[in-house]
Amino acid sequence: MKRFLAVLTILVLVAVSCTRNRTDVGRLVENYAQVTIPAPDLTGITDNGKEVLRLYRKAADEVDKIYWRQYFGDSEAFLGSLTDPSEKLYAEINYGPWDRIDGKPFLPGYGNRPEVACFYPSDMTDEEFQKWDDPNKKSPYTLVERAADGSLKSVWYHDAYAGLISQIEGYLQRAADVTIKESVRHYLLEMIEGLKTDDYYNSYKAWLEMEDSKMDLVIGPIEAVDDALYGTKASYGAYVLLKNLQRTDELNALSARMPELQAMLPGDPADHAFVPGAHSDIFSCNVLYCSGYTNAGFKVIGINFPYDAKIQEELGTRTIIFDNIIREKFNRTVHPVGNALLEDVHQPHVDASAFYWTIVFREIAKGLGVKETVNGKGSVAEALANEALVIEKAKSNVLGAWLCAQEAEAYHISALFQKEDVLTTFVTNTIRSTRFGAADPTGIANIIVYNYLLESKAIIWNPSGRYSIDYGKTWQALETLGAEILRIQAHGDIDAARNWIDKYGVAGPESLSDKRTLESAGIPVDIRFTYE
Repeated sequence: MKRFLAVLTILVLVAVSCTRNRTDVGRLVENYAQVTIPAPDLTGITDNGKEVLRLYRKAADEVDKIYWRQYFGDSEAFLGSLTDPSEKLYAEINYGPWDRIDGKPFLPGYGNRPEVACFYPSDMTDEEFQKWDDPNKKSPYTLVERAADGSLKSVWYHDAYAGLISQIEGYLQRAADVTIKESVRHYLLEMIEGLKTDDYYNSYKAWLEMEDSKMDLVIGPIEAVDDALYGTKASYGAYVLLKNLQRTDELNALSARMPELQAMLPGDPADHAFVPGAHSDIFSCNVLYCSGYTNAGFKVIGINFPYDAKIQEELGTRTIIFDNIIREKFNRTVHPVGNALLEDVHQPHVDASAFYWTIVFREIAKGLGVKETVNGKGSVAEALANEALVIEKAKSNVLGAWLCAQEAEAYHISALFQKEDVLTTFVTNTIRSTRFGAADPTGIANIIVYNYLLESKAIIWNPSGRYSIDYGKTWQALETLGAEILRIQAHGDIDAARNWIDKYGVAGPESLSDKRTLESAGIPVDIRFTYE
């Protein structure tokens, strides 16, 4: 009888645990506010253009399949095994069983997210990798696999994903045949060659030269966001975009000032001697569709592309600001967080225009600073290894806010907001973004900035659970932190980078209290997309 009761108790506990798990996953889904991307206004777009957009989206769907294989593996079997709607939806948001907020599994039967993702063998040791003599092993565009004899071998992406890449090439070829824009045709044909060879130099160049199209497509292995082992392997993603021509004209006035903005950066001028290419420009766009890593977890609100340092130096970059995503994030997350966590005196300074322009300068800042170390350690990405992305994201956040506040104070921005609006809105967004957790480079970067502001007493967490902001100290903290990050990058100081991440990259009791407050208020962490 006792044995029967013990077994019954265990079964009850298991049932309760399973029920709690499903309930918890349902709450996790609510962390992402659903945003429906409406069908775009295609007034002025020819029938050919509409067909090109349709083909872009089809190509993006194939990219999504590649990304599943890079990050998790067999998506069809995995998703097909999930019968609970909340679990399946959250798995689709995260592209696997691991929560992108904390890196831990939200489904039973899985351990913590592997650092190797699907880029390396799960049993590969660092010693084995370092001793392996292969010139392609650190390429952003190769997988590392086991050969038949158990040794390591490099496999180029275009071979590993040949079937899916062939499908993408087919859609891009049809779009090239249909388009009436010669610059678009040239870009698409160069991108096809890039996908075939994993050499994207000419496609990036053609993309930067494609200025006369109202539509845009960013596609391919774009950024090393999921390789938590060495920080080199690029994840596939895609954006289908529609340009806002009027706002693009306004933003492009900043393009010619890139060298001037570079010279304004704080710290030792030798730490930011890089000269951005003269071709840099800024587009304002609405996101029509995204897939792959660009759709996974948190949604970015702008990009500065290409990431290739050689292209950046020779030609420059293109900053793309996602108007519709910025608007949705501010209304659903940033403004509500300000109301919940700032002292009353600061709340009026949480400003939509200040948020927009802070994002503009944040993306511009990605093309500033330094790309090659000044002491012969190679590129910043190589020298800082898997810490490089966290440091780069912290740099762009800090220097973007610093530049925006300075430009606002000098009345160089047409929008009506003040330096205090920039600093308040930046602080609010940083507090909000600590909720992204320490499992993602974006989350770690924001936690670092938040903790530095807290330590500097630029922001003060009061017993009421609300923040006071010292604007003078906030300004000084951004300048000091920005200069130190530039120094770390310029000198490839990986020990300093790791020390900063160890010291500042852990959420403290204030952040945990904020998290509980925001969860109780029903304020989402971020947004997720559905499409009309």
